Amino acid sequence: MTPDRWIVTVAGIGLVAFIIWFFWLKRSKGIRAAETSGGYQEAMILVKGGYTPDTIVVRSGRPVRLNFRREETASCSDKVIFPDFQRSADLPTGETIAVELMPKEPGEFGFACPMGSSAAASSSNRRPACQCMTIRTTTSRKAPF
Repeated sequence: MTPDRWIVTVAGIGLVAFIIWFFWLKRSKGIRAAETSGGYQEAMILVKGGYTPDTIVVRSGRPVRLNFRREETASCSDKVIFPDFQRSADLPTGETIAVELMPKEPGEFGFACPMGSSAAASSSNRRPACQCMTIRTTTSRKAPF
């Protein structure tokens, strides 16, 4: 093999490895939910082509309030489903909707749109096609990163 073919082959393998890491293996560090005076851990989530931020870190055993603000009209994002908590919520465009949850155990809990295309990693280690949102729980006050 000539040197130019070696360079192209190595660059191609490197590019494929980067794409696999970026889309399937990279884990977002996330943001820590703010603790309110009412005892809730609270975070604002923008729904526009996915969920922003895509990972929320909270303490287990304390109530969580996720405030969803939907800024798009795609029918897939008109509802959010939390299978691990047996909860769901309608997300009207332009309104902020609060969803309250109680993660009792540390772990990762995901949620998805009704079609499952905006799914997040779940506590049972099922990997969905598109990882967009995760609630990561810890037992300490410090962020795990």
